[in-house]
Amino acid sequence: MIQHYLKYLIKAKDEHSIHSPFVFELYCRVIKSSKSKYFQLVRMIPDDANTPRNIEGNQSLFAQIEQLRKSLLHNTSSITITDFGAGSRVYKNNQRTIGQIARSAQKPSKFGQLLYRLVKFFQPQVIFDLGTSLGLTTLYQAHGNPQAQVFTFEGCPQTAAYAQKHFEQLQANNITLVIGNLNETLQNQIEQVPQIDFAFFDANHRYEPTIQYFEACLNKATASSLFVFDDIHWSSEMYQAWQYIKAHPKVFITIDLFFVGLVFFRNKQPKQHFTLKF
Repeated sequence: MIQHYLKYLIKAKDEHSIHSPFVFELYCRVIKSSKSKYFQLVRMIPDDANTPRNIEGNQSLFAQIEQLRKSLLHNTSSITITDFGAGSRVYKNNQRTIGQIARSAQKPSKFGQLLYRLVKFFQPQVIFDLGTSLGLTTLYQAHGNPQAQVFTFEGCPQTAAYAQKHFEQLQANNITLVIGNLNETLQNQIEQVPQIDFAFFDANHRYEPTIQYFEACLNKATASSLFVFDDIHWSSEMYQAWQYIKAHPKVFITIDLFFVGLVFFRNKQPKQHFTLKF
């Protein structure tokens, strides 16, 4: 992973190298920090009817989620983990405290807030969150568009129970928690929705399951959908999966932010791949 990161640092560009108007606006307005001068400049562009203002986020909401994270980090309650994925690189048994899960399985606030901004910007109506864990990144997505239907998938019942409490605590009433083996629950839920506008893939970090979930969700993707893949450089299998996804004929734009990858299906644009600083 270190070699991949060094290659990423060498290859990654900023807004000065982006020649796609769509990607330029997305990068300056949503992906980059709200402290960026380019972020402030693009914010001055008039919004159309489908683009809400204040893309940078609800700081009060962020504070609530991060306060919840802080309390979880100090939670010594122990649960039994049911793991259908690639497993943990840190813990070798299935007994873990909530604090350990919060430290190892939850995405840092930087990425949660990125997901919030992406949802806020694109306003998806149907969101699939593959990998709930304790529910912090799910909360960021759900509050990005309170009118969206958010389906979040968790294999471990005991972890899911904590996540459900957190959804209720932060009044995220638009979340449906689906519990069970994703290999069995995902397809059933896909069949019940008209389309998938936004999907965050953070479940089984292996090649075959990642491709299986991608292609299953692809059946309900539209030209406006956005898929976000976590840990695309986490392992050789995940990197291989990322290369497969980039080359897929239905994928037209990808953005490599190293820790996450963005995938768009905008079939009116030429196929382009970007590696950008984040």
